[in-house]
Amino acid sequence: MTIITADEVKARLDAGEKLHLVDVREPHENAEFNIGGQLIPLGKIQAMQIDDIEDLKEEEVILYCRSGNRSGQAALILDAAGFTNTKNLAGGMLNWIQQFKN
Repeated sequence: MTIITADEVKARLDAGEKLHLVDVREPHENAEFNIGGQLIPLGKIQAMQIDDIEDLKEEEVILYCRSGNRSGQAALILDAAGFTNTKNLAGGMLNWIQQFKN
């Protein structure tokens, strides 16, 4: 797992790059605000219910949550499951909203 900044992710999204974003928050958090990531709550990742992203093991996978804690845990779990390029969004959605949502 490595860290990726909100600035970097936003610049890549704004440039039209197709990113593999995974939101590990709960559904109600995702409904309030999200940046387009696939919703797979941390509990599902902990239970290894990751069939939806199994084919991304060799791809860059950017994980995010509210603050960066749960997504960091999820990245470590995915790393242990054989994912080779996980990235944790620094500061999560709290940081994203602070930087970009006016």
